[in-house]
Amino acid sequence: MATYVCLLVFFGLTNTIYYVFTPISTKLVLTITVFAFTFLLPALNLLILYKFNYVSSLKIENRNERTFPLIVTSLCYFGLYYMIYDFNIWPAIKMFILGGGLCILFAAIINIWWQISAHMIGIGGLFGVLLAISFFMQIPFFYAITFCVLIAGIIGFARLLLNAHTPSQVYVGFVFGAIVQFSLFFIAQSLTFV
Repeated sequence: MATYVCLLVFFGLTNTIYYVFTPISTKLVLTITVFAFTFLLPALNLLILYKFNYVSSLKIENRNERTFPLIVTSLCYFGLYYMIYDFNIWPAIKMFILGGGLCILFAAIINIWWQISAHMIGIGGLFGVLLAISFFMQIPFFYAITFCVLIAGIIGFARLLLNAHTPSQVYVGFVFGAIVQFSLFFIAQSLTFV
């Protein structure tokens, strides 16, 4: 999801100062870096855990096996946030990375007692970011938000069809991701005007 936000912000929003004044090479390097930290490193971690029999499946269907991979993934997000903190890029990307790390960390904590849908947290977080950018920065994202809701429905339906989650785990995951991301933007917007 973080890579999708990068692609949208860097290449989809043509009317922003970051689109105009950020060199294409910087956009590409940052997008690849985000992809590496939010997908490749967590996937490599999962593969290593699987090879050493820490997890029984790459799908990590067993709730007890999910906590450690989720914590490592959140650390990848926090490490990326620390790395790009001083970069002159659109703050929305930094906020989304921080929010993603927090969502995954909270998912790891919640997972100790209850299996929440990480897939739905991710798409819910993307929905929350799009809503926040649209609301606070007055950038019309109607089509992107509509598409995100459609994709969320497909993902949620797939998780239910696979019997990977209950309906409550799917709905709570989506709402949780959306609330965390939107709240971060709300707090950041409030602090800007203090």
